[in-house]
Amino acid sequence: MSETDTKKFWYVSVIEFFKNIILTIFAIVTYALIGVKAVTYDLFVYLYNTITWRLGKGYKRLKEPSNAIMEEVKKKENKGNKTYKYSAKTLAKLEADYRELLRDLQTTGATRSKEMNAYYFKVRDESGKIIKGAMNGLSKLDINAFLVNEGYTVYSIKTSPLINFLFKDSALTSPKMSTKELVFWLTQLATYLKAGITLNDSIKILGKQVSKKKSKARAFQAISYELTLGSSFSSALEKQGDMFPAFLINMVKAAEASGTLIETLEDMANYYTEMDETKKQMKSAMTYPAIISVFAIVVITFILVFIIPEFVKIYSQNDLEISGLTLFVVNMSNFLKNNIVSIIGIGAFTLLVILVAYKNIKAFRRSVQTLLMHIPVVKDIIIYNELAIFTKTFASLLRNNVFITESIDILSKITNNEIYKSILFKTINNIVKGEKISEAFKDHWAVPETAYFMIVTGESTGELDSMMEKVSVYYQGLHRNVVNNLKSFIEPVLISMLAIVVGGIIISVVIPMFGMYDKLL
Repeated sequence: MSETDTKKFWYVSVIEFFKNIILTIFAIVTYALIGVKAVTYDLFVYLYNTITWRLGKGYKRLKEPSNAIMEEVKKKENKGNKTYKYSAKTLAKLEADYRELLRDLQTTGATRSKEMNAYYFKVRDESGKIIKGAMNGLSKLDINAFLVNEGYTVYSIKTSPLINFLFKDSALTSPKMSTKELVFWLTQLATYLKAGITLNDSIKILGKQVSKKKSKARAFQAISYELTLGSSFSSALEKQGDMFPAFLINMVKAAEASGTLIETLEDMANYYTEMDETKKQMKSAMTYPAIISVFAIVVITFILVFIIPEFVKIYSQNDLEISGLTLFVVNMSNFLKNNIVSIIGIGAFTLLVILVAYKNIKAFRRSVQTLLMHIPVVKDIIIYNELAIFTKTFASLLRNNVFITESIDILSKITNNEIYKSILFKTINNIVKGEKISEAFKDHWAVPETAYFMIVTGESTGELDSMMEKVSVYYQGLHRNVVNNLKSFIEPVLISMLAIVVGGIIISVVIPMFGMYDKLL
């Protein structure tokens, strides 16, 4: 074999070697991207559909009132019951606590405080089991009457600043119900009331179902306590802090006045189901592009930090000069390799500052929202979502005879979008001045003309609630279509962008090989 043939042989071997490496890297990136999609997005959709289907079956079962509900609950309560026995010393201590409680109830324990306090109690149930717990109340006498009515033998009820600190609900410690829990709770409560079970007994059953979650169980116990004292259901819900939305409380208040509590609870269950579906569509639209983008950044960073330096070593060993695209990629690789920790730190800090500013600074939040609502496609997703929620909520409030001023105030608390909040505040001012509601929506860039004219039609015909419902259905459908189209469009775009970037890096790696070929010749 001649010297020229030898050089050509080595040149072909080197080219094939690098070609195989590049193809392998590209294949890894491609299949990894498909794998990430399958694991994160497709698996998420599968699990969501499965859970929703099963939960839907549960709702269907619950919506069919059964006379055996109480019997089923009693069976669960009696299952595994046993008789508890204690030593003489323990029983003597309980007797001493009981005598002390009786003395206290006849003196200071009967005095009601102006605000709720936390009380720590010790009782025995019908099986003899000693139970300790805490609940909020106005006096020891009220707590004792409530516990005795529940079938307990009460031995001790105490309160102190320390007990208040540990057990009294506050804005930070008060439990909050998720949308799923709220829908399930509303559906069950409506079912129990339909079956003829009293409101207080229904609340007690629901409280026992969440007995493992102590904070929520205490909240249901507090609601039952308020109902026992004669408070209205809406007032009892309101006293539980942020556990129940203001919208639901006002709807219950209106239902109590009109005598349509069961219908309102069912309407609220459907409302929160639809709102949850809308929010999930919004999250689905944003989650998939975010995951793919993060994955693309990680892959490109990995190539630049770990793969490119290996090629640079080969170039330096063969005294090859690099320029143009290759030099840019090499410089980018060196920069990332030397400053990767600083870049991650600065990026995380910047993201944290933006999130904190968005949450706490109204002007900054409004600017960001205004910017996003002027970006093509993104603006449609945001505007359709906000309009669907706003009109659906407004329709429910009007249908249940909630005062218009209260309705606008509730709506302003539901949305976090400053642009729509300003529209609602303008609406309140217009109502005070005696002007039409639709005037606040006229010629506003965030309100499509279709929505405005439908609101005007509803006002002029006196059927604003039904028209708002139609607007909600219309924009909910548009929102769903935009989200589905975006998910179909974003996948090939992101993959194409990733392919272009990775392809550019591969080309920059291949270019110096022609210089290696010239040297071999």
